[in-house]
Amino acid sequence: MLDVARVPVLSDNYVWLVHDPQSDETVAIDPGDARPVLDAAAARGWQIAQIWNTHWHADHTGGNAAVRAATGAPITGPVAEAARIDGLDATVSDGDMLRLGGHCARVIATPGHTAGHVSIHFPDDRIVFTGDTLFAMGCGRLFEGTAADMFASLARFAEMDDDTVIYCGHEYTQANGRYALTAEPDNAAIHSRMNDVDRLRALGEPTVPTTMALERATNPFLRARSAEQLAQRRAAKDSFRG
Repeated sequence: MLDVARVPVLSDNYVWLVHDPQSDETVAIDPGDARPVLDAAAARGWQIAQIWNTHWHADHTGGNAAVRAATGAPITGPVAEAARIDGLDATVSDGDMLRLGGHCARVIATPGHTAGHVSIHFPDDRIVFTGDTLFAMGCGRLFEGTAADMFASLARFAEMDDDTVIYCGHEYTQANGRYALTAEPDNAAIHSRMNDVDRLRALGEPTVPTTMALERATNPFLRARSAEQLAQRRAAKDSFRG
């Protein structure tokens, strides 16, 4: 069983520390800021042995160099974005495998937010790290890709089992949920979930990770029936001020 620790950084980012107790190896996924990540690992007695990036944006890669300098951990990122991530030691593309101790992760190409975005799926452990592609009740903005790209990427997550745990890169759930209520006003599952989300945020508590079952029921982007519908919903969310 892998241990996963949430590390809040910057304004609303999450870095994920994933630890294999048997090998005592730890990977930092998307370290946007080094100091909180190093402190969180030290507090648990974990030594960071690898750094994995899902995409090139600075809030996911800004701590790479400092974490590597402190730990010697090599940096792995998507080959399609190698020119935009400084200091990569290795690159991966769709279908490649990454290893953490005895656990294997499959790299999944999930473009849309950026052109070369990847996600990292541990199928045997039923966990997936989705970066800025799939959020709790939302999806990433289409900065470099198209709605068709995002629709295809979300379809790859939809193939996963209901009990797959989703670790995304930001605490966006409350804002996403407010839009979801307007996208599907008659969806009782969204209303029920928002009661929980609002309660947690009022207490200063996180709302992620989430699960595939919960996203199937409440995420208007994962539930979009076509790329055209997803495009309409993404445009509406981009201008939503609720």
